[in-house]
Amino acid sequence: MKRVGVIGGGQLAWMMADAAQKLGVELIIQTPNEDDPAVSIAQEIVFAPVDDASATGILAQKCDVITFENEFVNLQALSVLAQQGVSFRPRLEALAPLLDKYHQRCYLRDLGLPVPQFFALDEAENIKSKIEYLGFPVVLKSRRHGYDGQGTFIIQDFASLEQKLTLNQSLFLLEEFVPFERELAIIAARSVEGEIVTYPVVETQQEQQVCRRVIAPAQITPNQVAEIQAIAHTLLNSLEVVGIFGIELFLSADGKILVNEIAPRTHNSGHFSLDACETSQFEQHLRAVCGLPLGNPALQCAGAVMVNLLGYENSHSDYQSQRQQIAEIPQAHLHWYGKTQSRPGRKLGHVTVLLDNQNIQSGSAYGNGVGAAIAHTIESIWYPR
Repeated sequence: MKRVGVIGGGQLAWMMADAAQKLGVELIIQTPNEDDPAVSIAQEIVFAPVDDASATGILAQKCDVITFENEFVNLQALSVLAQQGVSFRPRLEALAPLLDKYHQRCYLRDLGLPVPQFFALDEAENIKSKIEYLGFPVVLKSRRHGYDGQGTFIIQDFASLEQKLTLNQSLFLLEEFVPFERELAIIAARSVEGEIVTYPVVETQQEQQVCRRVIAPAQITPNQVAEIQAIAHTLLNSLEVVGIFGIELFLSADGKILVNEIAPRTHNSGHFSLDACETSQFEQHLRAVCGLPLGNPALQCAGAVMVNLLGYENSHSDYQSQRQQIAEIPQAHLHWYGKTQSRPGRKLGHVTVLLDNQNIQSGSAYGNGVGAAIAHTIESIWYPR
C-alpha cells in the first residue's frame, strides 16, 4: 500500500506528512477548501466535501487504501464503494457503531465496558422520569458531529433542558454528569494481523469541553493503566479495527474508570507522540493502514506537556511574535497548522515541551509541578492578558 487516500484535509491529515515521507507513502487528500492544512502536503487533491461519496469514488481510483481524518462521512454511500472492492481502513463496519454517540454508548455497554448512565431522548418517552433517575446536573450531547466541545452541554435545571430540546429531541443523548477527578486518554493502534500497541495513558485538561493541555504520562496507578489498556484491547479487537483510535476516559474520585468517547482516528491527546515517542501516532496509523509492522510507541523522554494554541479572536494574524517566544522555551517543539483564519476555540497549532527525569522528580506535570509551570508560561505568552 503506497498510495493512501485520506478523507479530510485538516491538521490531522497535515501531521501525517513527515511519516508518509519517511515510509515512502503518497497521500491523496479529499477536502473541500484550497486553504485546508493538508492541501500543502498532498501528492494529489480531490476538492470535495468529506461526505461526498462520488468524490471518494474518484479518490479510490487514485490510491490503494482509504483512511479517515474525521468521522463526518456518509457510511451508507461509502458502503457502495466498499462492495465494489474499495479498501477502507478502518473498515466501515468498525465505524458504524461509533458515529452516533448513542449507538456508541450502547456498543460499549454491550461489550461490558464501563460507561456513564445514559438515555436516548425520544419524544414518546418521559424525560422527567429519566432526569429524576440521573439527577441534575446532566450532560446533553449531540448524537452526531459534535467535537471540540461543540454539541456538549452541561444542564443545571429542567428549564434549560427544555430550552435546548426545542431543537429536536432525537438529535440528543442524555447522560449522567460524572464528577471526575481527572480526564484521561489512550491512543491504541491495531494492525492488519491483529497486533495491538498502546501509547502511554495521558491526562487531558479541558476547558469549556475543549482540550487545553495533555500531560504524558498520566500519574495514575499501574492497575489503572492496565485496566485502560485492557479496555483498548477489548474495543479494537471487537471492532477488528485497522488503524489508530483515541479513547477518552474519566477517572472518578473513588478510582473508577469510565469510557467517555471514542475517536476512530488520530487524536489530539496523542499529539505529544510527534516529539516524545519513537513512533508518532501519525506514523503508527500509516503503518497500520499500509499493512506495515507497527512501531514502538514508548516515550523517548521522561514525560511531555502538550498545550493547544487555540484561537481567542476573529482575525487573519499568523501570531509570529507569540510563536517565536514560545519556540524559545527549552525543549519546546511548536507545530503551526497554517490555518489562514483564527476564531475563538479554533485549534491553530500546538506546542509540546519534553521533560527529563529531573523535571519529573521535581514535581512533574501535576498540580504545581514543572509541567504546570511550563503550560502556564506558554499560555501567558499565547493568550492576551
